[in-house]
Amino acid sequence: MKKLDQLNFENSFARLPETFHSRLRPTPLPEPYLVSFNTDAARLIDLDQGEALSADFAEHFVGNRLMPGSDPLAMLYAGHQFGHYVPQLGDGRAILLGEVKNQAGEAWEIQLKGAGTTPYSRSGDGRAVLRSSIREYLCSEAMHGLGIPTTRALCIVGSDQEVYRESIESAAVVTRLAPSHVRFGSFEVFFYRRQQEQIVMLADYVITRHFPHLADAADKYPRLLGEVVARTARLMAKWQAVGFSHGVMNTDNMSILGLTFDYGPFGFMDAFDPGYICNHSDHEGRYAYDQQPYIGLWNLGCLAQALTPVIPVEEARAVLDTYWPAFGQHYLELMGAKLGLSRVGHEDAALIEGLLDIMQAGRVDYTHFFRALGHFSSTPGEPNAMLRDQFIDRPAFDAWAEAYRARLHGEASEDAERKARMDSANPKYILRNYLAQIAIEKAEKERDFTEVQRLLVLLHRPFDEQPEMAHYAALPPGWAQHISVSCSS
Repeated sequence: MKKLDQLNFENSFARLPETFHSRLRPTPLPEPYLVSFNTDAARLIDLDQGEALSADFAEHFVGNRLMPGSDPLAMLYAGHQFGHYVPQLGDGRAILLGEVKNQAGEAWEIQLKGAGTTPYSRSGDGRAVLRSSIREYLCSEAMHGLGIPTTRALCIVGSDQEVYRESIESAAVVTRLAPSHVRFGSFEVFFYRRQQEQIVMLADYVITRHFPHLADAADKYPRLLGEVVARTARLMAKWQAVGFSHGVMNTDNMSILGLTFDYGPFGFMDAFDPGYICNHSDHEGRYAYDQQPYIGLWNLGCLAQALTPVIPVEEARAVLDTYWPAFGQHYLELMGAKLGLSRVGHEDAALIEGLLDIMQAGRVDYTHFFRALGHFSSTPGEPNAMLRDQFIDRPAFDAWAEAYRARLHGEASEDAERKARMDSANPKYILRNYLAQIAIEKAEKERDFTEVQRLLVLLHRPFDEQPEMAHYAALPPGWAQHISVSCSS
């Protein structure tokens, strides 16, 4: 394991021309202190966890001191925000230090989010607040625990410097790790500026670093788009299967690698509601839960348009046509696994949709029910009262249960073996908004970060029983429905 001064930084993105970025140093924050350190993420860059105890650790990860070899910059990009093109966005509060290669040969970019103003900050202050930093930190790691592609979070460093949002809050910096921070909007900015040379350079950069098997292909650009389409389709399926809503699926928040990216007003559903809107700034419901798969394709259309200088339009359309089959197949597989089916086919769609319909009608808790479904008894005549009682319309559940029982008998399913498989597909613990809120309030009011660390440990193993943590799997309290998250979250 390495000390901070042994991380061997480089910054391949900095070697692109200045039209792609702006070099600058982070803006110092006074008296930084460590809020939380993630040993799991530290292993990704071979960082000795003991370094978090060093006196100058917080100084480095708030940006007050630069690590040897880092070459900080803010990336340029544009994007469609709530369906409207914004010509220039860019990293308005995030600064990329460079990437570190671990012993396995994997390169991880290290980015400080909340590190001060950049040329792309517009009227913003370039800061993140402790509240939003805790939410991103915990959700990044929760998604990783769920097996969903995501950026990772190394640490949070706080400061008592005041930041003005709806009220006065304290500043914080979250250190984000990702193989790449290139996004759909990174290509869009050059398409709308009619800078074809930059599109080629960026596409070649992405291929060289992340899709080297395409480097010598004559059709490397259509195949690059195909890779992004496939990854995005699978990501959307995973979000839907776990009941996750991103909240701000703008094209500048869409990763070229199919990672969950730029956490803001996210939410995991409690009661199942296809129209669930987690972002109170989303007045039209553009990014509602049931719209996410459609927005995923819409955003890919924007990327495909940006690549038309190097991909013929008809080829781009043909690649986009692969989205729905990829999404549908993966979603079906994931939902089949949640039902404990050893094999799943398109004929099972009716069984899945039938369950979701009665869950919606009864406002049944999504995560709680699917975890409990592992206890379903396939014995004829068994009422499965624990499951049945979660529904208002119990006869509707009874009818569905009979269809489910017949399906299980059709593949000679054994209850105990099936439950073990279902427990590995249905998490017991998710980052419900109220859990994050409790951790945030303790951190803000008492400077007590133990709940942040406890949730971090819990969410790394969301499928395990963890008996000492069982209360974190409880249904949300009544006050939780009043929690509001918006684009400032």
